[in-house]
Amino acid sequence: MNSDDRRAFQRLHLGKPILAMIDGRSALIVDVGLTGAFVEHHGKAQPGMRLKLEFKWQGAAVCFVSEVMHSRIVRPGAAKEAPVSQSGIKFVEAVGDAENRLEDMMATFVGQLLAAQKANARGRDEGGSPEILSQMGEARRSRSRGFLTYRWSGKSWTSSRSDSDKQPRDGFTVAGHEDEEELATLCKAYEVADEEGRRLIRLVSELSVHSAKKASTS
Repeated sequence: MNSDDRRAFQRLHLGKPILAMIDGRSALIVDVGLTGAFVEHHGKAQPGMRLKLEFKWQGAAVCFVSEVMHSRIVRPGAAKEAPVSQSGIKFVEAVGDAENRLEDMMATFVGQLLAAQKANARGRDEGGSPEILSQMGEARRSRSRGFLTYRWSGKSWTSSRSDSDKQPRDGFTVAGHEDEEELATLCKAYEVADEEGRRLIRLVSELSVHSAKKASTS
């Protein structure tokens, strides 16, 4: 694997944690990605344990059977109270439409963050999130064939079709069906973004890729 490429999905740090339940006990989702999350919860957890993570998005329940990858106690329990732990979990099985709802939620959050960065850079509040991001987050069209990788040299862009879904460090990879005008807008956003903004662009690009891969196997 080229050192410039990244196989792992990135996680989105939530400025305001999401209230959740883990095996019926209250929890907070601190970070979330397409394949897992970092959560704070009551009780102890050991690597390899299976847990059920549940939360709500836009009034609908989202549930994943998850596996604990690592965990540590951050606050010991007092008297009969359970300790508080922080655990990294991997999503093993989506219950119902959970995967699609997770994608929509992440596309919304990333869109809002990028819109805020853009507004700060211009010195004004533009509000809302770029439409391109929600469209990419919902990229589930079965006509997709392969992927498009865009790389930024610092002065110009190169693009190429590929069978690889890896995200390069100097650009991004999206589903092959994405609209050219939308991609031109995304390239312009990447050019002026700081490193965190570029990370968010790669994250929403992962949503495009992940959705297209699901559509091609359904």
